[in-house]
Amino acid sequence: MSKGSFTSALNMPDVPMGKLPDHLEVQRTRVVCKADAPIHTEGIQFSGAYAAVGVDNSNPLDKFKRDFKIDVIRLTKDEMEFDMIGIDAAIANAFRRILISEVPTMTIDKVFMVDNTSPIVDEVLAHRLGLIPLDADPRLFEYMSEHDVPNERNTIVYRLNVSCEKGSPRLTVKSDQLEWLPDGSKLHEVAPSYPGEQQKTYTSFSGSQLEVSRRALGVKHKDITIARLGPGQTIELEAHAVKGIGKVHAKWSPVATAWYRMLPEVILLKEIKGEEAKKLVKKCPVKVFDIEDLGNGEERAVVKSPRACTLCRECLRGESEEQIELRRVRDHFIFTIESASALPPEVLFKEAVEVLHEKCDRVISELS
Repeated sequence: MSKGSFTSALNMPDVPMGKLPDHLEVQRTRVVCKADAPIHTEGIQFSGAYAAVGVDNSNPLDKFKRDFKIDVIRLTKDEMEFDMIGIDAAIANAFRRILISEVPTMTIDKVFMVDNTSPIVDEVLAHRLGLIPLDADPRLFEYMSEHDVPNERNTIVYRLNVSCEKGSPRLTVKSDQLEWLPDGSKLHEVAPSYPGEQQKTYTSFSGSQLEVSRRALGVKHKDITIARLGPGQTIELEAHAVKGIGKVHAKWSPVATAWYRMLPEVILLKEIKGEEAKKLVKKCPVKVFDIEDLGNGEERAVVKSPRACTLCRECLRGESEEQIELRRVRDHFIFTIESASALPPEVLFKEAVEVLHEKCDRVISELS
């Protein structure tokens, strides 16, 4: 090098242009979980954070479209597990919150008590009825405002009329004893003044609700215990279900739970052999590690099921902390939905996407 000349640090061989050093790439894309606490929990949001080494940290729409994908891992009638890859934690959390509190469902909201001599007081009985999942598609119904009249488009009517005869054993009242009334309420607002008088009921159905749903609107689970009646006790009531969201009351939440976690990544920093390998396998309660036979009587520990890791960090206790590194992939989320409504989990997720889409449209329209 001639006198007076210099070489920029950015042009040095150990600083590759267009690629981050390994430790910075881990910091940008992973959350590292140490024995005492996680590190690198804050994401690097600034698009020009790594511009000095020629790395673009922005996330343009074209890149998002190319990288984002959903892989369904498990799908049953009421539960779905899937991977969301290439997405920010804020968006994943938005889906979770929308599923819990903004996807509508049909739930019993008003209960008209005619007779209740059971051990359960009216308020507790009404609360129990409100928590029974109904087998009714909310997309077929409209929201009911404070001034709307209950009709076949916004209200579902059920009747419960059970008695335990004197001298009989105790009677268990189950949810399948709720009878759907497709023609609306049968209760009169006032008692008739003479026999045969046409009285106004609590609903104003213009036709049968079968024209709306095309099938019976019962309950999702038929074996939920509502009450237990002793001899001579009776429950007679009428329950009205309306459309609502969990933000108003938890009984309208369509999911039992909706949650996510970042994809676990388990890295062996050095080979663990012999008795140490066996101790490591025994340490893990969810069997993340396994033993690989190398021949000649040698064995070593390998990572068998990293996805099963619950981050209990039991494997990091003792001398293993310098041998193992636990990470979470920052943009890879394992999402689980457990449906408690008439809609299957995959439909609930689509409805959540529609809700988020509507929110985005609203923001754009307000800003334009």
